[in-house]
Amino acid sequence: MPLNNNVIIKLNEITTFVEDKSRLQENEIEEIKTIFNQLLRSGNLYDVDDVESWFENEGNWPKSSSVRITNLAHYVQDKFEQTSRLRMISDEVDGCSCGH
Repeated sequence: MPLNNNVIIKLNEITTFVEDKSRLQENEIEEIKTIFNQLLRSGNLYDVDDVESWFENEGNWPKSSSVRITNLAHYVQDKFEQTSRLRMISDEVDGCSCGH
């Protein structure tokens, strides 16, 4: 799936706020995780391979940093999917499979 405009805007935000692209700071890592989490919560899905390609094509990202961001995107996506599954199982146990 190609990256939608909302995802691309957020990837550009990451590019803007990361000061040293060769070395991500801990606060930048936390902000990147927050951005990917917000994207997923708002229904903006992304393919991790497309995120990786975007950073590789951006040109000014060293391989180590683009791989780190891709790993963060994948981590957040996996965590989000696990949480969503648990929420659905919990709803079904309560006798309601309607998602509320």
